Amino acid sequence: MTVLTLRSERLRADLMLLTIAAIWGIAFVVNRVAAAHVGALLYNGVRFFFGAVTLLPFVWRRLRNLTRLELGGGALAGLLLFAASTFQQMGLQFTAAGKAAFITGLYVVLVPLFLALIWRQWPRWTAWVASFLATLGLFFLSAVERMALSPGDSLELAGAVMWAFHVILIGRLAQRVDALRLSVVQYVVCGVFSTPLGLSLEYHTLGGLAIVWWAVVFTSAFSVGLAYTLQVVAQRRAPPTDAAIILSAETVFAAFSGWLILGETLTAQQWLGCGLMLAGMLLAQTRL
Repeated sequence: MTVLTLRSERLRADLMLLTIAAIWGIAFVVNRVAAAHVGALLYNGVRFFFGAVTLLPFVWRRLRNLTRLELGGGALAGLLLFAASTFQQMGLQFTAAGKAAFITGLYVVLVPLFLALIWRQWPRWTAWVASFLATLGLFFLSAVERMALSPGDSLELAGAVMWAFHVILIGRLAQRVDALRLSVVQYVVCGVFSTPLGLSLEYHTLGGLAIVWWAVVFTSAFSVGLAYTLQVVAQRRAPPTDAAIILSAETVFAAFSGWLILGETLTAQQWLGCGLMLAGMLLAQTRL
């Protein structure tokens, strides 16, 4: 494979990741609306099951060749997806879409740090400075009256940890699996864990699905069915740390969408926090 071909494939991968970031950024606003009507577990269960259904016409015949790695890796990815999406959706009940997106974007710093602490892939010194900037920015963004995380912000931070592990796992699986088969497995596993818990703990919000059916359709088809599948494809060429920085652009799309659609605004202190977090995200990926 020539250098030109490699660069072309990497460019396509980066464009895929940017498209994913745009979809997920807009989805923060959609999910924020849904959070006011449907419980997090119930909402996630329905949309991930429907996300799997959208892929079935393209992967049905190939499921007979499902490998142990795709089954096991997909199950683990599904568990991480379940934890990450649950924390994120629960947090959106208490915090703005743009704010939630910036906190979630901390996974761009967490990815290289986890690779260092767990897999001994030590980051450059800039990663440690980036962590400090991102953490400082998080508190400026979240602490309006007191220097403490609100319940919603804490849930989003827990979700960011799970998203970081999900990005790392997908990066390790992408080269060795079929993207569609892996995606179907992780969606089904996420749905299997979310739906029964949602029906037992959030049954009183079941009627809300009739109100936000459009949110289920949008996130099932685009945020889940398309975006998460493209992530597996794109990460065949983009390393986890590079993928994380491009995916973190979802924070910009979410902030803009939140302002445009929901009329959400941030204080000067919170914009300073966003700036520090963005600086940390970018610094974490520099080659210094």
